[in-house]
Amino acid sequence: MVETRIPADLPGHIQHYINGAFVDSADGDTFDVLDPVTNENYATAAAGKKADIDLAVASARTAFGHGKWPRMLPRERSRVLHRIADIVESRDQRLAELESYDSGLPITQALGQARRAAENFRFFADLIVAQADDTFKVPGRQLNYVNRKPIGVAGLITPWNTPFMLESWKLGPALATGNTVVLKPAEFTPLSASLWAGIFEEAGLPRGVFNLVNGLGEDAGDALVKHPDVPLISFTGESRTGQTIFGNAAPFLKGLSMELGGKSPAIVFADADIDAAIDATIFGVFSLNGERCTAGSRILVERSVYTEFVERYAAQAKRIKVGYPHDPATEVGALVHPEHFDKVMSYVEIGKLEARLVAGGGRPEGFPTGNFVAPTVFADVSADARIFQEEIFGPVVAITPFDTDDEALALANGVRYGLAAYVWTNDLKRAHTFASSIEAGMVWLNSNNVRDLRTPFGGVKASGLGHEGGYRSIDFYTDQQAVHITLGEAHNPTFGKN
Repeated sequence: MVETRIPADLPGHIQHYINGAFVDSADGDTFDVLDPVTNENYATAAAGKKADIDLAVASARTAFGHGKWPRMLPRERSRVLHRIADIVESRDQRLAELESYDSGLPITQALGQARRAAENFRFFADLIVAQADDTFKVPGRQLNYVNRKPIGVAGLITPWNTPFMLESWKLGPALATGNTVVLKPAEFTPLSASLWAGIFEEAGLPRGVFNLVNGLGEDAGDALVKHPDVPLISFTGESRTGQTIFGNAAPFLKGLSMELGGKSPAIVFADADIDAAIDATIFGVFSLNGERCTAGSRILVERSVYTEFVERYAAQAKRIKVGYPHDPATEVGALVHPEHFDKVMSYVEIGKLEARLVAGGGRPEGFPTGNFVAPTVFADVSADARIFQEEIFGPVVAITPFDTDDEALALANGVRYGLAAYVWTNDLKRAHTFASSIEAGMVWLNSNNVRDLRTPFGGVKASGLGHEGGYRSIDFYTDQQAVHITLGEAHNPTFGKN
């Protein structure tokens, strides 16, 4: 089998998209884009700086201040978003092919993410029409109602794991509510983001509403965060970058929504369905190459079933199919970039000093080059181990025993992160009481990560600030203006009257 399959019509150069046109950087600068299987450069991308962000924001601001998009009826915007969803859905194979090639994701998983992107637009297209604003009545005296208004230019900064889907997760609600946007995609994976421009043009999105600037986070991303005409920043990425964004946005009092890192626990009690728990926790950390913020990368197992669980889990992890991203049989592909590969492998070496290696621990057999890591399982991991405490963001999992519910809860909450958690038990009372005590923004009971787009998505502690999803996204991308109407005689206290 060949090591990589190059998609047809692959661009050799990726440009910005500003005010309805593809353009290079103002200074002509570029950066290399690598294929994660060979780590060879397959394209260059325009490297955006402050000057390019200024042009993109000016375009978006003009479209917001003078264009028709913010002034359309919700139903009119909804029709455009549904056309976007239709186009994405009709091109899911092509999108998956490019996403898989650019990011190293297995092709079957990339296809699922492309379809989720279409569903994200369809969901917000429906929600913006169905949305009902609040009304508060005092019979005969006062009527109070809420106007929702788009805020302006939304700055969207997206990560390199499942990039196209996560871009849709921000673009859908930002556009549905009438804002204009500047998107800064991750520099490791600019390929699929470049497709949005053509999709939006074909769907009838007015010029200037969508703008895209490629570039490094410290250049283009930093300029977008600091731009005074960008009142909103939605960011998905690591916690340290989130801290920097928080500090840089503070002088402008920007609205921030940040979904950051995670080190999510999966707690398996002895009374759980062990077969289901093993399948779900295998999928939960090794799908998407382990490059997922909600990965259940710490598995806490009650001691009475611990030995059996570890043995079965390790045996199943060894059977996971590592392969080239374009192969439909592949379950774990190539990590996105050699820098990230080196980071993950450094944690594998740390883990060998901290815990007992029971599966993986290096390159998979038959893959001497490229960013391939064998699904790696460590057992007997202590709570102070680095592989227990720190986000690895790769196909590496730590398994730790516990004896009591209190110990399990202390272990689950004993990290700086709080994004997701998974609880496996057939005790109904324990399931609900334990879930409510976990410091996490989202908890799944006897389930892997199955998303309902109506629910809030976000974390606590170092895992984020704010929530998106459903009406929470509508809240973030709109100003809520309260209007008060006196129906009866005005009640005015009198000052200064003789």
